[in-house]
Amino acid sequence: MNTSFISTKQIKDLVNEQKFTSTQDIMECMKGMFADVLEQTLQAEMDQHLGYDRAERTSCEGKKNYRNGTVKRTMKTQLGEVDVNVPRDRNGEFEPQIIGKYQRNADGIEERILSLYATGMSTRDIKDQIKGLYDVEISEGLVSKISERILPEVTEWQNRPLEAFYPFIFMDAIHYKIREDHQVVTKAAYVVLGINNEGMKEVLGLWVGASESAKYWMGVLNELKSRGVKEVSLFCVDGLTGFREAIGAVYPKARIQRCIIHQIRNSTRFVSYKHIKEFMKDLKTVYQANTEEQALNQLAIFKDKWGKQYPTAVRSWEENWDILSTYFDYPVEIRKIIYTTNAIEGLNRQFRKVTKTKTVFPNDDSLRKMLYLAIQNLSNKWTQRCRNWDLIQNQLAIMEAVEG
Repeated sequence: MNTSFISTKQIKDLVNEQKFTSTQDIMECMKGMFADVLEQTLQAEMDQHLGYDRAERTSCEGKKNYRNGTVKRTMKTQLGEVDVNVPRDRNGEFEPQIIGKYQRNADGIEERILSLYATGMSTRDIKDQIKGLYDVEISEGLVSKISERILPEVTEWQNRPLEAFYPFIFMDAIHYKIREDHQVVTKAAYVVLGINNEGMKEVLGLWVGASESAKYWMGVLNELKSRGVKEVSLFCVDGLTGFREAIGAVYPKARIQRCIIHQIRNSTRFVSYKHIKEFMKDLKTVYQANTEEQALNQLAIFKDKWGKQYPTAVRSWEENWDILSTYFDYPVEIRKIIYTTNAIEGLNRQFRKVTKTKTVFPNDDSLRKMLYLAIQNLSNKWTQRCRNWDLIQNQLAIMEAVEG
């Protein structure tokens, strides 16, 4: 684009004519020139939209659409606020490409809308915020349309290539109400978080679905594999249905650690309030033992005391012991990472924060784009490696060599 469309002589003539006495005078002149050029550009866009020039008065006869005056818009630019006369057509179909039908802020109103949307703010509240910030009237529908423009970006992110090896992968789900076929159903947002070979956290993918089965999770894991993930040392998972079978089928060499915190929550659901404090104290001697042998001894004592009164709670520890006790095989530094799914719980807290005002989502995409923006905001803050990562890498290498 040629930016030197005004000659030096024209500038000198303008200075002599206007007799500027301050930089403010120059700025006001530039604002006027900006408005003039923009209005001429908008008129040219209208000519192209209607198919005839403004001067061709007779050619509009018989047309289904024609000019209908102008509407004054105030744009916020780097020069300050500028009043611009935007042409209108009779049918209300003209959308000026250079500024957008509703965009009066040349410095990124769409980015501001998306940033507000990412915080979980409702479309109505965003509309009010934009009105207060920019004195711009926008509809709730426009907010939704702008947010939909990130969907191709979400798809690209979901299909991006991944690294070949992740030492640890965390898998979890959080449930939401979504409208589907004229009714409200419960669906889960499944999230997979990896810690890569550099010790950095990375969300590998996000899926919205209604199924919790080995077949479903096998599909998720096969998708990760097709995107490049060839090997995983250990999966840290919640107690959702189908995890074990799917992991065993797709990554047979990977180990599995079930989240201890989730297990505690699930087992204490069966315990009376008057017993909960003592029950938790005894249970802590099991999962905080230094070795698996000590833990099994404490579990036997725990069973003797509570097994008859709360058989379901005790049985859940016995039946899942093989994947609850995996962390005992690792050094303390690694235990701190895999002991719980705290890494992914932090992500889920962010999800809950941005979705707390949404009792029901209109569709899957509405949920998907909000969670994607939350992921991007949180990912920008993940700038530090896991603590003691160099030591952890050495420990993993030694364990792999010993196991052969």
